[in-house]
Amino acid sequence: MTRKFALLLIFSSLAPLLLIACGSTAGPDTGTSTSQVHMNSTSFVQSSITIKKGESITLIADTFMTHSVANGTWDGTTPKPSREPGAPTVNNVQISGNSSQTIGPFTSAGTFHLYCPIHPRMNLTVTVQ
Repeated sequence: MTRKFALLLIFSSLAPLLLIACGSTAGPDTGTSTSQVHMNSTSFVQSSITIKKGESITLIADTFMTHSVANGTWDGTTPKPSREPGAPTVNNVQISGNSSQTIGPFTSAGTFHLYCPIHPRMNLTVTVQ
């Protein structure tokens, strides 16, 4: 009886580890992490990203600062809202509080511009190949 109890205890301890290990959906690194763009308090951490046609980007707020992302760009300290042909419509997408938001998919090749109207000079260039 003690032996059965010991085996049951060992199995119940190992079962969650096996389920976690076998249930992982992560595969080999395929470069999908390049579709992430981090934002600090007042800027995109990287000012440009290159993705493939059909992919999306994930904007990640690394701070509690609120961002509002839209099609367009800053020209110095002047906001220039605009939408390039083929760009997905991004109309004041709110991202704040250590959260993220996916933009896309980008279905046309080209160069597209996103900006945060709240923070001067906060521009992102998305190149789609």
